[in-house]
Order: sequence, then structure tokens, then C-alpha cells
Amino acid sequence: MARSIESALLFSVGMSCVLAAGTSGIAQDADFARSTVAYKMVGELKILADVYRPPGEKPVPVVVWIHGGALINGHREGISGRVRDYAKGRGFALVSIDYRLAPETKLPLILEDVQDAFRWIRGEGARRFHFDTDRIAVTGGSAGGYLTLATGYLVKPRPQALVAFWGYGDLVGPWYSSPSPHPRHNRVKPTRNEAWQQVSGPPISDSRDRKGDGGLFYVYCRQTGLWPKNVSGWDPHKEAEQFFPFMPVKNVSVDWAPTLMIHGTTDTDVPHEQSVMMAREFQNHKVRHRLISIGNGEHGLVGGNPDDIAAAYKAAESFLDEHLAERQRD
Repeated sequence: MARSIESALLFSVGMSCVLAAGTSGIAQDADFARSTVAYKMVGELKILADVYRPPGEKPVPVVVWIHGGALINGHREGISGRVRDYAKGRGFALVSIDYRLAPETKLPLILEDVQDAFRWIRGEGARRFHFDTDRIAVTGGSAGGYLTLATGYLVKPRPQALVAFWGYGDLVGPWYSSPSPHPRHNRVKPTRNEAWQQVSGPPISDSRDRKGDGGLFYVYCRQTGLWPKNVSGWDPHKEAEQFFPFMPVKNVSVDWAPTLMIHGTTDTDVPHEQSVMMAREFQNHKVRHRLISIGNGEHGLVGGNPDDIAAAYKAAESFLDEHLAERQRD
């Protein structure tokens, strides 16, 4: 039990979009009502989204939040309080999605869920909640930042803007496919059997429904360098090309949505270089982008200068304002 608790604490640091941005309360708010919907069914599994929107039937822009958790953990209620407050303050809708989680579900189907969420947003969701589907922005942290970047080429029509917090575009590099040297990933040492026992149940799309400890499985993956293989089924050393269709860094094009990235320079969970790599590809393809680097910022910007962090979030708000404004409609 002590090991499970410690691993969960370690993993909570890995999901530190919560630590840096805060999590919103989920109590009902008359000015920003929340509705939970099933945007997809897979067998008997309901994949859910929380929709927040202001009163009225006027079509409003949509901010889509994609939670983090290494594709292994997390759920739609792990939402940034900053993002929620931004959407509410601007009179926008906010949609926070679940998606099936690894390793019970493999990488291609996880990305399929994200694509289906946007199909729902543009279809039934728009009809039911009066979304302005010409003005959609996507944001998320860590693995949610990765999935945010993936929408830049997998979702059509493209979103109007992407904001990726400490995300990544590469899935096969040494940072994920080799054993991690960082203390955060090595404070407990589960065996292979202990790790896999945690994730031996049926498919889930909300880690609160898993009977085992996904955090323990995650640290095992980082200790062994097996995260890419365990979430996909492919060997990143022998089958790297299998990952390429699911790697944003391999799929940047000139029609990519304008993108803002925020990342700490001393991140030991998702290296800062991941955002640098994406910025390089954006530059090569003449995609409008900006990378805001927070000096001494760990994962989730922990340890960074508070004034720099506040300025970064202010820049993100201004970026979204610009691209969700009425005049930006095509």
C-alpha cells in the first residue's frame, strides 16, 4: 500500500498541469452550466465529455481541453482552472474530453477517440449546445499537450488555434524509449508483474474506473524505457516508422493551425527540447507559432519565476483572443 501511495504521488507530479494551472471546481455554476455527455460508445463503454457554456442560444466559440496523464491516467475533470476561467470570462463554451487510456487501449484508437470527439463537437454537439464551429481552439498539458498538437494535423477542418502546455511531438526518442535517469521516475521499483497487474482490466476512458494504480505502471514504463511499446504495441527501436503517423513532429505542414507552446527549461518528465523540436518544424514550414520557455521550470512550470509564468498565461489568453475573435472567421 505504501508503494502504491508513493507512486501515485510521483505520478501526480507528472500531471503537474494541475500544480501549475490549478484545477477548477466542478460544482454547477448557473453562469457556466456543465453537462456531461457521451460523445462515443465503444461496446458498453461510454466515452464522456463535460460541456460548459454560458446561458443562451447564441453560437459561441469553443475551447477544447484535453487532459494529461501520459495517455495512461487522468480524466475530463482534471481541467485547468485557468482555462475554465478564461472560457467563462470570455463567454465561450468549454469542452473537456475523456479518451480511452493505455495500455488497455493502444495509441491508434486513442487518437481515433480524439478525432471522434471533434466530429461530435461539430455535429451533435454544435446542434445541442450552439457551438460556433468556425471558432475552435484546443489546449492541454503534458500528454494533453501532445494530443493538442496531434489535432493540428489529424482534425479536419483544422482548429483555429492550439495552445500546448509542456507537450511533446516525438514518441520514440531516448527520453521515452530509454530508461529514465531522473529521480522522479525511480523512487519506487515495481516488478514487471506488479506493474502489469495494475492495468489488467477492461478498457477504460477515466482512470478513476481502473482498479489498479496507473501511476505505478507509469513509473515502471519510465524506468524501463517501455512507454512507447506499452502504449502502442510497437518496438520504437525496431518499428519506429509505425509511430510516425501519430507523431506531430513528423506531420507539420503549411496549413497547420497557429500554435503557442509553453514549456519549462528544466522539465525532467517531458524535456523542453520537445517543444524546441516542434518550433523548429513550425519554422521550417512557415507555421505561425511561438514558444515561451520558462527558465528553471520543471514539469508544469514548477520552480519557474511566478512573474514569468503569469506573463506566459497572459500571452496564451491574448493568443486565444486573437484567433477566436469574430473577425478571424474564414
